[in-house]
Amino acid sequence: MSDSTLSSSDRPSPREMLGWLMKGEVALAMGVIGVVLLLILPIPPFMLDLLLSISITSSVLILMTSLLIRRPLEFTAFPTVLLVTTLFRLGLNIASTRLILGHGHEGAHGAGKIIEGFGNLMMGGNFVIGVIVFAILVIVNFVVITKGSGRIAEVAARFTLDSMPGKQMAIDADLSAGLIEEEEAKRRRKELEQESTFFGAMDGASKFVRGDAVAGLIIVGVNIVGGILIGVLQHKIPLGQAAATYTIMTIGDGLVSQVPALVISIAAGFLVSKAGVEGSADKALVMQLAMNPIALGMVAAASGVIALIPGMPILPFAALSIGAGALAWRRSQDALKPAPVEIAPPPPAEQDEPISQTLAIDEIKIELGYGLLPLINDLEGRRLTDQIKALRRTLAADFGFVMPAVRILDNMRLPTEGYCIRIKELEAGSGEVRLGSLMAMDPRGGQVDLPGQHVREPAFGLPATWVDDGLREEATFRGYTIVDPATVLTTHLTEILKDNMADLLSYTEVQKLLRDLPAEQKKLVDDLIPSTVTPTTLQRVLQALLRERVSIRDLAAILEGVGEAAPHTASILLLVEQVRSRLARQLSFAYRGDDGALPIVTMSAEWENAFAESLVGQGDERQLALAPSRLQDYIRSVRDTFERAALAGDSPVLLTSPVIRPYVRSIIERFRGQTPVMSQNEVHPRARLKTVGTI
Repeated sequence: MSDSTLSSSDRPSPREMLGWLMKGEVALAMGVIGVVLLLILPIPPFMLDLLLSISITSSVLILMTSLLIRRPLEFTAFPTVLLVTTLFRLGLNIASTRLILGHGHEGAHGAGKIIEGFGNLMMGGNFVIGVIVFAILVIVNFVVITKGSGRIAEVAARFTLDSMPGKQMAIDADLSAGLIEEEEAKRRRKELEQESTFFGAMDGASKFVRGDAVAGLIIVGVNIVGGILIGVLQHKIPLGQAAATYTIMTIGDGLVSQVPALVISIAAGFLVSKAGVEGSADKALVMQLAMNPIALGMVAAASGVIALIPGMPILPFAALSIGAGALAWRRSQDALKPAPVEIAPPPPAEQDEPISQTLAIDEIKIELGYGLLPLINDLEGRRLTDQIKALRRTLAADFGFVMPAVRILDNMRLPTEGYCIRIKELEAGSGEVRLGSLMAMDPRGGQVDLPGQHVREPAFGLPATWVDDGLREEATFRGYTIVDPATVLTTHLTEILKDNMADLLSYTEVQKLLRDLPAEQKKLVDDLIPSTVTPTTLQRVLQALLRERVSIRDLAAILEGVGEAAPHTASILLLVEQVRSRLARQLSFAYRGDDGALPIVTMSAEWENAFAESLVGQGDERQLALAPSRLQDYIRSVRDTFERAALAGDSPVLLTSPVIRPYVRSIIERFRGQTPVMSQNEVHPRARLKTVGTI
């Protein structure tokens, strides 16, 4: 035996093969192939009877499932089920047509027992009655149930899609406010997506049933006319006998197909009309129809009046009047029962909760105009919430502490495409973005030469232009920077957060940073706080570092620097300078250029002496008293020097002596807040320096 030949022990057993066939995906594939074969291959009458019985019972199963589910999303497979059952019925119609036309001359049993039984039952020996009953069923299904269900599904799909941005924003607002967890937010987003997909699919799937009804009418007409012609011309059957035989079988076939279609149409109507109703259909109807005693009393009175009208049957209306009256009396008695009284009064904290909620302040808040709500649920790109989440993670890695959650909400008082960024409820920045457009900027700082709306980029104030999305390739070819609206807003938020990091580092956040330190560094915290420095002093040191955009991620080195200087001084300024010298490696690495060198702009000896001689006072009361004219000359020289460096492609730091560094920085931050100022003590010994200018 060769290696490619299976031995008897290697061959799968019949039980294993049956297990493979019983798998869901295999069974579904075989079922679909079977439906396709019904359209091509003839089947015997007994097989048609079996398949018709499956069609009827499966329609009942679908109807019961639609009645008993609590929410429409529990039956999201309904559009697929509707397609499969419609194809199944059409396949059975074609198979039965083949039997009717091929074996109708043998008698009404030629197409199977079920078709013959339905024909005799519904027609009662008169094929005209059967035709009328069949026509009524088709009209009820096609005109009333299917059309109404399709309209409900269409409106539900439209309103679901229109309300998605608002619902998504509500989910993100709850997540930002801490009312729900991330997993709950994901579950709600998934449910919202399923809801929109479901009603959209139902809108299209309802067309299957309408098409099935039209196909049923055409098939019935073809079978009757074609059967009579075949019976009379080919099999020489008398015209009356041929009309009766073929009509019985055709109407029976039509009824067998239309009854399951009617049942499934009713199930679709229950499913799409159940939106917004919790619980199964029976509980929802009882809760909303049979719980109002006034409505039930009116029903009892109306039924009693109708029963007394001459010529009307007394018994049914009297029974309804008595039953509705008894139920109304019972509901009214239940309403008169006193509500259970709570023995323990609610705690004062619960009564004060609304006031505390009113006093709560959002650390970071973004208010959007109505036209920017689609940014919350941008299906074509990254959502604004995803970009903000990535931004918080990036800032945490760059600066060493996690920013507070960002709350997003709408503000109808803003322009349609406007936004406002608030820090601790105060406006920190605002702007406008154009949905459907792209912001193009010239990296050289010039105006973009493309058709569009010329504006100023909100984060840095650079010239920019809102251009149509179709100009993306041309703008890229010209070397312009292309930014989408969500990224424009996120960039503006990034710069605002960097400018306000010191204010966002609260006492609570400092305590959290200390608690999250590794276990081996906890001893350092215990030795310093509160015996050497207080938590408030440490907070002020960290805020001073963040104000100059210095990362506090290396908290251990910062604590060591504070521990060295704290026994000798209580000045926050001196503590900060000591910490900065301990962070020399970090600072030199953070400000280095693309070539690995640290670009610097030095101060001349004249300016160094001028600043040193202008310092007056001692300790924390030390101040810079430089003449205004000299100060203006210095500011002008700084601007000219740094502009020349920027044109050369450098982003240098201003290097000063340690004594005057804090005072130079206090001047620089007023007109060039992003320019770092370092002292010679903060330059790491191994840092490679590159002088690009001198003031």
